[in-house]
Amino acid sequence: MIAEFINYDGLMQANLARVFGERDTSRRMNAIAELYAEDAVLHEPEASVTGHAAINRAVDALLSSLPPNFGFTATGPAVGHHGVGRLRWQSWPPDGPVAVTGTDVVRIEGDRIQTLHVFIDPIGA
Repeated sequence: MIAEFINYDGLMQANLARVFGERDTSRRMNAIAELYAEDAVLHEPEASVTGHAAINRAVDALLSSLPPNFGFTATGPAVGHHGVGRLRWQSWPPDGPVAVTGTDVVRIEGDRIQTLHVFIDPIGA
């Protein structure tokens, strides 16, 4: 059986930049519609939401809680197999130390994110 090709790095890097790195809600919503399945689920440590509009609101709440100059960058390429991928990331202000690190784990169906689990590393990890 030939495995379906999934561009884990392309999809997960796009999610980090175009969804979690986008403060304009309209552009973010367009990216979510392109990258996520309609009934996708976002699991964060404190809550889970389902669907494009709810994911957009959750990301908006997150970004609203951070200083405007905070950014998210990957610490390497995403890797995956059998429809499950992972991407490690970090966030910080442009001229400051890394404030938070974490890992995104996705389940991909077809070419879209079906579930995203966001793991935040403990402080000092």
